[in-house]
Amino acid sequence: MSDGLYLALFSIHGLVRGEEPELGRDPDTGGQVTYVLELTRALAERAEVERVDLITRRIFDDEVSDQYAEPVETLAPGTRLIRVEFGPREYLRKEDFWPYLDECEHSVLRHFREVGRVPDLLHSHYADAGRLGARLSRRLQIPLVHTGHSLGRIKRERLLDAGSTESQIERRFNISTRIQAEEEALEAASTVVTSTHQEAEEQWARYDAYEAGKMAVIPPGVSLDRFQPPDEDTDEDPPIRTTLLDFLRDPNKPMILALARPDPRKNIPCLVEAYGNAPDLQEEANLVLVLGTREDVRETDRESQKVFQKVFTLIDVHDLHGLVAYPKQHEPDDVPDLYRLAVGTGGVFVNPALTEPFGLTLIEAAASGLPVVATNDGGPRDILHYCDNGLLVDPLDPDDIADALREALSDPERWERWSKNGIEGVRRRFSWSTHVEEHLERVRPFLGASEPPPHIEKIFHADRLLVTDLDGTLLGDRETLQQLLERMDAASPAVVFGIATGRRLESARRALEEWSVPSPDVLITAVGSEIHYGLDDRVDEAWIRHIEKGWDREALERALEGTPGLRLQAPERQRRFKLSYHVDPEAAPDLQELRDRLAGEGLETRLIFSHDEFLDLLPQRASKGQAIAFLASRWGFPPSKVLVAGDSGNDADMLTGEVLGTVVGNYSPELEALHRTDTLYFATAPYAGGILEGIDHFEFL
Repeated sequence: MSDGLYLALFSIHGLVRGEEPELGRDPDTGGQVTYVLELTRALAERAEVERVDLITRRIFDDEVSDQYAEPVETLAPGTRLIRVEFGPREYLRKEDFWPYLDECEHSVLRHFREVGRVPDLLHSHYADAGRLGARLSRRLQIPLVHTGHSLGRIKRERLLDAGSTESQIERRFNISTRIQAEEEALEAASTVVTSTHQEAEEQWARYDAYEAGKMAVIPPGVSLDRFQPPDEDTDEDPPIRTTLLDFLRDPNKPMILALARPDPRKNIPCLVEAYGNAPDLQEEANLVLVLGTREDVRETDRESQKVFQKVFTLIDVHDLHGLVAYPKQHEPDDVPDLYRLAVGTGGVFVNPALTEPFGLTLIEAAASGLPVVATNDGGPRDILHYCDNGLLVDPLDPDDIADALREALSDPERWERWSKNGIEGVRRRFSWSTHVEEHLERVRPFLGASEPPPHIEKIFHADRLLVTDLDGTLLGDRETLQQLLERMDAASPAVVFGIATGRRLESARRALEEWSVPSPDVLITAVGSEIHYGLDDRVDEAWIRHIEKGWDREALERALEGTPGLRLQAPERQRRFKLSYHVDPEAAPDLQELRDRLAGEGLETRLIFSHDEFLDLLPQRASKGQAIAFLASRWGFPPSKVLVAGDSGNDADMLTGEVLGTVVGNYSPELEALHRTDTLYFATAPYAGGILEGIDHFEFL
């Protein structure tokens, strides 16, 4: 394996593509897309980095480009955009992602297995990817870096201040789920990268898992190849200027440029109000509003429609036609040209957002030589501190905004100084090479600090899975057991070895020790209600999340209390997701009667009867077979590469799935009905000898 680093970045919402990203298309496709694309490319240029995967969602939707359905897109040498499938096929807003993150986790794990390598570092972006990254970090024991981009607690506070109610915010944004995901990411992360000191010291500090030592203030970079001052030797007008000419009576006046999504937080109507109330500004300069792209305002989301309605109304009220440009469309390549056009007119860039976590457009403008007027919050404070290229304003005060614009345009010598300061400050502090150097320097202590669990390495390199029941199947004859173990040892590491048993974990471990069976790679215990990995019995938390829905153990026990023929097994045989009874078949109701009774009380459960004397109640999604299917799906083993072996009724559902199955010769009568199953082999030899027969029958090894 190469010594170069393998890095995996996650940005799973919005529309992500390498060429001409549709920035501003909707609230989910903005500055974060630019950030992750540029970061990915910059990381790949480092000599110590071999591969970078930027992982996002694969989308099949007639409303968006077919490019978003392509599974792989090359971004630059050594880096690829990987689109994994999870959830519905159509495009989703980020607030609707939460139910599908388990499926996303499975898809990402399958991707890593296809790569054949565990990443050295994970980097999650935003809360949804933060929850995904936290789970993968714990599972694979890989260090996690997290970047929040914006935070749910701050958003909730702002919305409450603006008059929204708790219930409205929860209903629209799933804000409590988002905040909990941010807590998970914060707790799991080795480092949290923030763009500003305010984000690190004030915003993240409101979270329960906050640790000041985890915070790393590393401002984003800007592409200095794209964003640079105008070339004085070029006389050709860029295409976007022709678009602006359709709006402006005198296009040669200084340009007050705003570039933002039509989002209420961007505060664009207040900017128009400030300009509309200032006849002297209207005489001095044009206002250019580039508010994403749109075909028809009526087809944008509700919040965007409100912004456009306010902007268009204010233009009418103040009679600003001919003074304000608001183009419907622009291409990504038009953005650098807009900054340079504004520089050429001696104009200014303005960002009046109510809050601004960073403000990537501010450093793009500065790199182009365009002075700025920006909200006195977060990112703008840091940027103007480093660059000294403009003024900060109160975004709630239109008069303050207007005064700052007048001042920025009033002194040509100061304008020139600000222009040069911005160019130099960005090159010194906000280049991607500087960002990546600080980023890697911060995470180096964590790289290689912990090895992935041995079972992970084996699962990544194995190409098949053998899972056997314990009592009466694997155990029972020492001679054939030894032969089977020798066959498995010879086949390692090509085969993952698992055990599925009705026993609880501690009991299964004791039985394995008594029979001198080495620790399996996977232990499915308590009739399929628990999955554990490796020597340390690491719990599969995703399996717990998968099965717990609808499970009410206490209600089930109350419902069956006093049922003839049923007697609770000992407390040590009970588990969180398993309710177990002794059964007197002569006195107890049959299984269908029990199912009907419980269903009539609205209780969801799976009933498993075995050995003519045991009854186990499990979550509807839990069983040995379901656990094996979950395991195979998660790690990418096709059914033809999975062999299971069993002897009794609690093995029935794993033996009747799509996988290959072997029934050992000493099987219980309840399996007689399975003789007609095509993918099932009935061995003549008992115990481990029957497993060996099945291996040979299917040529499994």
